[in-house]
Amino acid sequence: MTELEKCMESLIVIFHHYAGKDRKKHKLNKDELKIMLEKEIQSPELKGKINADDIEEAMEALDKNHDGEVNLREFCRCVCDLAKCYYHKKTGKGGKKGKGKEKVEEL
Repeated sequence: MTELEKCMESLIVIFHHYAGKDRKKHKLNKDELKIMLEKEIQSPELKGKINADDIEEAMEALDKNHDGEVNLREFCRCVCDLAKCYYHKKTGKGGKKGKGKEKVEEL
């Protein structure tokens, strides 16, 4: 497998590992999201951006269809936003501002 394929497979494996504890295999509820973020984010660059007390806000920001759960598509958006934060922290470069794109959410 290529590195990109490994990355995609890892995202799916992680999502399924945490999703479905409440019988919905294809969605993360708020508690599952909290556990996943606390266990899977260990980098100091990102850990500081995630406050366990603000999971409700993170859930609202991620849950684009407002069903109270995060599906795979919404989870992938979350990972992309975290990757952007990590990239900006590592490179010292900010994202494009004012171009009509959503600002990277601070979780």
